[in-house]
Amino acid sequence: MKRTVIIALVAILVLAVLAGGGLAWEGHRRFTRPGPSTQPITVVIPKGSGTELIGQSLEAAGVVSSGFIFSIGVKLRHATLKAGEYAFPAGVSAEEAMRIIAEGKVVIHKLTVAEGLTVRQVVDLVKEADFLAGPVTRKVAEGWLLPETWHMTRDEARDEVLARMEKAMRQTVDVLWVARAPGLPLKTREEALILASMVERETAVEVERPRVAAVFYNRLAKRMRLQSDPTVIYGVSDGLGELDRSLTRDDLMTRHPWNTYVIDALPATPIANPGRASIEAVLHPARSEELYFVADGTGGHAFARTLDEHNANVAKWRKIEKAGKGG
Repeated sequence: MKRTVIIALVAILVLAVLAGGGLAWEGHRRFTRPGPSTQPITVVIPKGSGTELIGQSLEAAGVVSSGFIFSIGVKLRHATLKAGEYAFPAGVSAEEAMRIIAEGKVVIHKLTVAEGLTVRQVVDLVKEADFLAGPVTRKVAEGWLLPETWHMTRDEARDEVLARMEKAMRQTVDVLWVARAPGLPLKTREEALILASMVERETAVEVERPRVAAVFYNRLAKRMRLQSDPTVIYGVSDGLGELDRSLTRDDLMTRHPWNTYVIDALPATPIANPGRASIEAVLHPARSEELYFVADGTGGHAFARTLDEHNANVAKWRKIEKAGKGG
């Protein structure tokens, strides 16, 4: 009788082990097989979310078929999950979803800051980026935000983004200033940035930038006013840097700290955030005796050494303007 009981108990134990093994195998299969999603899905995991809550969120979003299986698998693998925004490819398994979250492969957002934008315009871009968090309270001096394509994660503070842009610009200016050409009539990095912002707003043609810089240097050497239209626009637009109309004669005669038609030196501050190429152009200008430039109708400029040459170039430009307006 005792032998019969022992055999029965052994049989029950074997069946239990087999059943447990079967359940474990089924759980492993469901954890590693492709998930239910048929297209990429993005899920935001808030800070402080536990494993069970993350599993429920993934199931609700359609990333995994069972939040329970996901949670058990995470615990058995001793994985540590990280908060953030994650993009899961179509058909991702619960195991791969776990790996994506554990490795912190968050979604990277891009914000492109073009050369020549003013601080006001850049701040507006940062405010409009809906993946960023918090208000903008940081005050940045004009010209000190580096234009480039910036990478950031969801809920990064807007003030921190602006701080990164400012730090990068100051580091860029410091590096380029040390390597500047000898003999330039610049006393400070600020003056270099002011002149670079003018070059940036005057031309988008890269090969012209050192030449435009040379014109400004040549005019300063002869104590001629710089007479740069973008400086006038900056002043009359209250730092926006854009006008929805053409400049008028009254604009050119209006006295303000940026109007290089009425002041005898550089503007009071930069008029935009210049790119690296414009800063380099100012610190390594072309060698020339040119004192003037005007648009040539092709997107570039016609340069001149004398006023007579310049007036002839202006006349050509006027004809092009007139033809473009239909006579």
